[in-house]
Amino acid sequence: MPKQKINLWAAVFLLFSFPMLFGQTAAEIIQKADKKFRGNTSYAEFTIDIIRPKWSKQMKMKAWSKGTNYSVSVVTSPAKERGTVFLMRDKEVWNYMPTIDRKIKFPPSMMMQNWMGTDLTNDDMVKMSSIVEDYSQKIIGEEEKEGLTCWKIELTPKENAAVVWGKIIIWIDKKEYMQLQVDYYDEDGFLVNQMIASKVKHFGDKVLPSVLRVIPQDKEGQETVITYTVWKFNIEIPNSYFTSNYMNRIH
Repeated sequence: MPKQKINLWAAVFLLFSFPMLFGQTAAEIIQKADKKFRGNTSYAEFTIDIIRPKWSKQMKMKAWSKGTNYSVSVVTSPAKERGTVFLMRDKEVWNYMPTIDRKIKFPPSMMMQNWMGTDLTNDDMVKMSSIVEDYSQKIIGEEEKEGLTCWKIELTPKENAAVVWGKIIIWIDKKEYMQLQVDYYDEDGFLVNQMIASKVKHFGDKVLPSVLRVIPQDKEGQETVITYTVWKFNIEIPNSYFTSNYMNRIH
């Protein structure tokens, strides 16, 4: 074969193999970002500020998680709600209320209700891993958020996926794989909720935004602000933490 043809075929091979060797698919980017956010296990302490036009409320909480299917959180303040526990286990949600010493498993009819009066729903809390499992991902551009260059990725529901959103747009920075903004659209293409992340900090060996703002687009002056003060990853957590029998003892 003439030398020129060998060089031509080599150039063609490199052209088509370069993205496979060095590029990343949208699905791979989403998976890396999701894994960074949760780790194998995690422990967090955070405050939740519920902001409304005429009033506001602050809660303090602790939370433990393992993988994508197990998490438990407990309210530590205010005193009126201290000891309230939420357990997510294999797509089930349980609530323990210390004032009546009772555990309740949420039926499907309660999943779209607001979680603890915030702008998140019980369904949001259960399906936090849904962006990996239930949606198809596509890179649609690049933009800057918080001064960082981000992939702009569109997520559309897979056929027969049991999801609420008609479309999700997510911005993930190219260096640290942080989710810096997430826009949630309904089935008619209207923007319903925005989650905006800011105030990037080091939590151990991870770099993550410490503040998350959830802003409903049709309710002026309303938002929920989550501020992480402690965040630890890949620590030992007993399996007993994620059982309904332990809900009234976790602290």
